[in-house]
Amino acid sequence: MSKPGPAAPAGAGFLARLGHEFRDKGLLEQALTHRSAANPRRDMLDSNERLEFLGDRVLALVMAEWLSERFPAEREGALGKRLSVLVAAETLAKVGEAIGLPAMLRVPPAEGRTGLRGRATVIADATEALIGALYLDAGLEVPRRFIRREWAEFVAADPTPPMSAKSRLQEHTLGRAEGLPEYRQVSVTGPSHQPVFVVAVRAGGREAEGQGDSKRAAEQAAAEAWLAGLGDTK
Repeated sequence: MSKPGPAAPAGAGFLARLGHEFRDKGLLEQALTHRSAANPRRDMLDSNERLEFLGDRVLALVMAEWLSERFPAEREGALGKRLSVLVAAETLAKVGEAIGLPAMLRVPPAEGRTGLRGRATVIADATEALIGALYLDAGLEVPRRFIRREWAEFVAADPTPPMSAKSRLQEHTLGRAEGLPEYRQVSVTGPSHQPVFVVAVRAGGREAEGQGDSKRAAEQAAAEAWLAGLGDTK
């Protein structure tokens, strides 16, 4: 299996970007291990999935704390909109790319050649796992510093609360008394670690489809497609 060691010269920049030297190197290795490279005899518990679960919660806590400090005059709804975008897979993937995480991921050689390391959801999941590993190794302050440093440009990017495509579509339909959009999964293809989801959304008498490497991403793509079709119905 492909296993770029955390101490290898190629990873020096990555480690410097983390700003933390792991006491438990096993946590860092686990955070960088995709499920396709995990040991099936250990029920894949050596993959980064459990750390991803933890890192998701740590990120949400730190981000909620930060947003509450930065935008003291905003109500809960506006803060929630900001939070949902800042912890979304798209933002996580951008952070992971920026710190050089894809090159450090452990995947089997065959999967490395298929471009698995470059998939946004894979990078996003590993970024969350890395935050979880930082938390377990050093407590909350280390991941807090990492998050505030690497998310700074995203927090400062938009002075108004952003909205995802799903939120914009829901606001559009509710504002016209058309009810909530209805999403349905059309298909899932590909292997379990590299799926392709197709989701359809129906709202206001129209339907649109979207595709993504997770159900959530496909739903967002479907909502974007539906909103893009507004210009054709005017």
